[in-house]
Amino acid sequence: MPASINLQNVCLDLPIFDVSAQSLKKRVLRMGRRNRIAEDNTGVVVVRAIDDLSLQLESGDRLGLIGHNGAGKSTLLRVMAGIYPPTGGLIAVQGKTVPLLDISLGMDDQSTGRQNIRLRGLLLGMNDAEIKQKTEDIATFTELGDYLDLPLRTYSSGMRVRLAFAISTAVEADILLLDEVLGVGDASFQDKANKRLMDLHARAEIVVLAIHSSDAIRKTCNKVLWIERGKVKMFGKVDEVVSAYDKHMNPPAPTVLRKRTTNQKFSQRKQTLRRSR
Repeated sequence: MPASINLQNVCLDLPIFDVSAQSLKKRVLRMGRRNRIAEDNTGVVVVRAIDDLSLQLESGDRLGLIGHNGAGKSTLLRVMAGIYPPTGGLIAVQGKTVPLLDISLGMDDQSTGRQNIRLRGLLLGMNDAEIKQKTEDIATFTELGDYLDLPLRTYSSGMRVRLAFAISTAVEADILLLDEVLGVGDASFQDKANKRLMDLHARAEIVVLAIHSSDAIRKTCNKVLWIERGKVKMFGKVDEVVSAYDKHMNPPAPTVLRKRTTNQKFSQRKQTLRRSR
């Protein structure tokens, strides 16, 4: 069955504990977000992160998510991935979904690199046979060599990210969810990572990408969703939505009209009289 994502009037309320409703409301009012906080029936303060959002994607779609920081892009990806169950509305996802959001999730410092391949692989939905089949590919790609038999706590931060990225991109995805561009090492390794990611991107039936680069969205997407405060601001063709967003983010400078003073008017009148003589 072809991959698909269908969201109907989806809402997501995120609870904020240990904060009084009154103090939070004052803070949010200063930020201009007065309609996004409330109390649930237990008295817990909640923030509406996604608000009445509807969206339908089919096989072949490449969707770019744009919006200010905090607009709800990453949260929407987590809803699509099943990490956050919606508070209201309906969501139906058909196909194997691979979220490249927190690529180090599930990895253990005390376990070896090879053991972490299995741990992270199981978390991503691979079975033992698939993990065994992918292990050598991951080892070759990471260039970690004998370090794969050492505990993760002995790795540098760059080595950790390499391993996490290689495991996450070893999974065959029907639906790929990607939050921003991943930095995975030096320039030469970054080139390898970009190629691997593009290969995974090409094989997936649906890709949803949250990124700030308008150029990247124009190159890779066929649809764009502009989100503001958890709501759909605009949805449609790439050029139309990206152009509107860029214009919103970079408005033309206002024309400043300066009122001439009485002295300026008198001086200009004197100059005019001199020229006429």
